[in-house]
Amino acid sequence: MWIIYALLAALFFGMRGIMYQWTSQKNLNRNLMLFGVFFVGFVISALAMYVLGQQWYAWTDICVGLALGFGSFAANAALHKGFSVGKASLISILSGLPPLFVVLLAFLFWNETLTTQQLIGFIVIFVGLYTIRYSNDISFRNLQGAQWGLLAALFFAFNDLLGKQSTRLDADMFATLTLMFGFGSGLFAFSWLKNRQVVSHDDEGTHPRWSEMRTFVCGLAVGLTNVAGMMAILSAFALGAAGLVSAVTAMNILIILLYSRIFLKESFSRQEILGLTAALVGILILRLSQ
Repeated sequence: MWIIYALLAALFFGMRGIMYQWTSQKNLNRNLMLFGVFFVGFVISALAMYVLGQQWYAWTDICVGLALGFGSFAANAALHKGFSVGKASLISILSGLPPLFVVLLAFLFWNETLTTQQLIGFIVIFVGLYTIRYSNDISFRNLQGAQWGLLAALFFAFNDLLGKQSTRLDADMFATLTLMFGFGSGLFAFSWLKNRQVVSHDDEGTHPRWSEMRTFVCGLAVGLTNVAGMMAILSAFALGAAGLVSAVTAMNILIILLYSRIFLKESFSRQEILGLTAALVGILILRLSQ
């Protein structure tokens, strides 16, 4: 069952990535838009927490929720910034690398092990991701926004580990998400108010500037995919190994790559096609291992 939740998380996060790419090309305030993304998540989580009678049982639950908020703040900010300056397919691929860090750290922290078939599936997925990554010409002189994609990957890995830890503590899901989205929205609101006059798009004179209300409402719409993805991935972490859940969820890059090919007209090399095929085969292997 965990793989169903993980695939749903991949779907919702893929939709979020598409919306991030689209909004990153608009003349709007990034922090205000992301404030809207997190604020709607906070409202939905707080309402669900109240209706279901959920709560925080220990200070560790609160610490994990707040840490998730900081990690999400950093990861989402880096991902949106990467889409604004780099190739959509490249940024999505690099931001899909958290499984490497998650598997290694889950083994060190929780002694999580994989069956032989699961290990093969994970390796095939990761080889596919790296095949796509190395098909792009990246160097220190020509990062193509890669630094933002990698930074997003690190913080998303941090969040995956914290999400798994929250399930190990038996923390109530919506109580955790309320803290995460609440703290994250507060950080984005502070960043927006502090730098209110800063325009996130380089071509300020090319397109009309989005109003603050339009920007915030757009963030609310994008936030629906984000909160749905977080609900799905925490449900997956409660049932499956952290490394496997992270690997399957990272397949959200396939949705973004398809979008970049059809709508942005970005071409795929032979290596990228091979990498995509390997990633899909890896998912199938994981599914058959259940």
